[in-house]
Amino acid sequence: MKQRFYSLDVFRGATVAFMILVNNPGSWSYIYKPLGHAQWHGCTPTDLVFPFFLFAVGNSLSFVIPRLQTGGAEAFWKKTTRRTLLIFLAGLLLSWFPFVRYDADGVLIAKRLADLRIPGVLQRIAVCYFFASIITYYLGPRGAFWTAAGLLGGYWLLCLFAGGEDPYSLNGWFGLKIDKWVLGENHMYKGEGTAFDPEGIASTIPAIAQVIGGYLVGNYIIKKQSVFLPGGNYSKVFSALFLTGVVCVAAGLCWHLVFPINKKIWTSSYVLFSTGFAIILLTSIIFFTEIRGWRTWGRFFDVFGKNPLFIFLLSGVVARLYGLFRIKDLEKGNVVYKTLGKWGYDHLFVPLFGNLNGSLFYAIFHVLLFFIIAWWLDKKKIYIKL
Repeated sequence: MKQRFYSLDVFRGATVAFMILVNNPGSWSYIYKPLGHAQWHGCTPTDLVFPFFLFAVGNSLSFVIPRLQTGGAEAFWKKTTRRTLLIFLAGLLLSWFPFVRYDADGVLIAKRLADLRIPGVLQRIAVCYFFASIITYYLGPRGAFWTAAGLLGGYWLLCLFAGGEDPYSLNGWFGLKIDKWVLGENHMYKGEGTAFDPEGIASTIPAIAQVIGGYLVGNYIIKKQSVFLPGGNYSKVFSALFLTGVVCVAAGLCWHLVFPINKKIWTSSYVLFSTGFAIILLTSIIFFTEIRGWRTWGRFFDVFGKNPLFIFLLSGVVARLYGLFRIKDLEKGNVVYKTLGKWGYDHLFVPLFGNLNGSLFYAIFHVLLFFIIAWWLDKKKIYIKL
């Protein structure tokens, strides 16, 4: 069992490290294309990060659910509800943090709860964890598989028949009306230039299936784990996992022809496509770390995987704290006030590496910063579970 956790920690840690990398460029105007999201339809490497983490949540469930079933329903509901609320609340507090902002006159004022964005990355993780836990606890692997298939198929039908003239466009997608009605525009993301939330209510439906996919793969690995021990005949199991990943990618691409791969509305084809790549990557990590015994390379990511949600949350807190500190600077002869992060990028990274590479190295610096924190926590055996 311990071996499986190492591979999962490496996979999950690599996902968190890449999350920090893509979320912390020196300037959003200067990023390499693979480190940005697809504008609408399509998928970049960055678009795989969040679904990979949901897949890892499902992997963890495959270890947890059997223990919860042994403890009984009461223990299951207590643990699952508590963790769901904790992660969701952490996400809300991160959205609100640091609770103040600068107004047009440069004066700090309190952020209004009336403008608090309710959905978010941690909030989606919480909701998906909650429903995937219930499904896997009560239905088992077979029932969970068919439930996931139903969620993906049902979501496609909802998009197709409940949407507008162009059901896969921003304004034609059926989920937009639901989010505006339930959440209200003030509580939604505005990054598309209008009220639209990529972590909204309707698009969480197929994301639950992503967690179930991770659970099914983890459950299969647990059942077959003996073949990965020294002397075990792992070839058939390894081939089956790898082939499953390839089939999922191919199925996602085929579905893309009628239901476009799209992260922002989390299409079912996107779930299959990204889950397939997650299986391929996890299988490859198992091969190199468990079968070949090449573990040293994974140590960097392993420490991220020991405190994944806490490190991700901390990275968000630090990025928001930068905005509280403003430094007077000269720009083209004019006096301007820059955030601490912007000042550091302009004065430390741009002079050394230029705008584009400086933006990348700024992000890499933050990955290394949080690696040091994650390494220290692991060294002290401090594991903060959300």
